[in-house]
Formats: sequence, C-alpha cells, structure tokens
Amino acid sequence: MDLSVEGMSLGELPNSNMVWDSYLRRQGYKRYAIPNTCPDCYTVGQFAADYPVGTYILGTGTHAVTVRDGTVYDSYDSTSKTPLYYYFKG
Repeated sequence: MDLSVEGMSLGELPNSNMVWDSYLRRQGYKRYAIPNTCPDCYTVGQFAADYPVGTYILGTGTHAVTVRDGTVYDSYDSTSKTPLYYYFKG
C-alpha cells in the first residue's frame, strides 16, 4: 500500500525502481554500489554469504530481492542473479 501511495505522489507505477528507491530512502535506507570488479561473477547467493547479519535489499536492474541474516527471500530462486547495488539501514 505504501508503494502505491509513493507511486501516486511521484506519478509512477508502484513497482518502478524510482518509487521503491524513494520509499526506501525515506525509511532511512542508504543505497550502496557493488564494486564492478567482476560484474558477471558476483551473485545474490554470494552476497548473502558475505553479509550474514542484517537486512539488505538488492537491486539487479530489473528485479529486487531481500537478504536477511544471510537468507535470500524472493518469489523464486534468484541466488544466481547479479546484484548491482543494495540498500541497508544500519
């Protein structure tokens, strides 16, 4: 519901990157880039292993996935997708 309201205020669909980026920032999350040292070899699964504590929201460019305490939460197995950036509220 919150994303729908955010989308309406921005004149965008609730699932657009712009809407959930704005929403997360207003909730206190900060966006971080993932280093581009090997753009096709770092995966969501590896990110989850590297960050075993905390809640992270990863963006792949076309998809968003949550990693919480090292566990990937998604509607399908996205562990092989390549994350481009992530949000963290520390």
